[in-house]
Amino acid sequence: MTASARPGKTFTITELAHEFDVTPRAIRFYEDLGLLAPTRAGRNRVYSGRDRTRLKLTLRGKRLGFSLQEIKQLVTMYDTESDMAPQLEAFLGVLAAHRQQLEQQLEDIRITLDELALHEARCHQLLATAQQRRPKP
Repeated sequence: MTASARPGKTFTITELAHEFDVTPRAIRFYEDLGLLAPTRAGRNRVYSGRDRTRLKLTLRGKRLGFSLQEIKQLVTMYDTESDMAPQLEAFLGVLAAHRQQLEQQLEDIRITLDELALHEARCHQLLATAQQRRPKP
């Protein structure tokens, strides 16, 4: 177990910002949205291991293209002790829609890459033809 994952360890906003390569302002923004809930020690924010995990999940969700609302729904789901079946079913719908969108984007990328390969091949062919026609000194 790494020191950053040790139970009971706390983190400053600067430590989290450095670890996850985000600005303190971004962390405060996630706090304002309710994704993080640090305690206070005077004027300083004190982030728990739970906050660190929530930040990690938030950033991962952003990289995957989830909206902040979807990320909040996912992250909050793990904090709920009540009947989670309706939440899970709703979130499965969100995940399915997101999967479909990503699969469509992947297909679009594949098609674009194939088209680029054809254009590159044609350019190489035209270049070779032009070089063959060039008079030799």
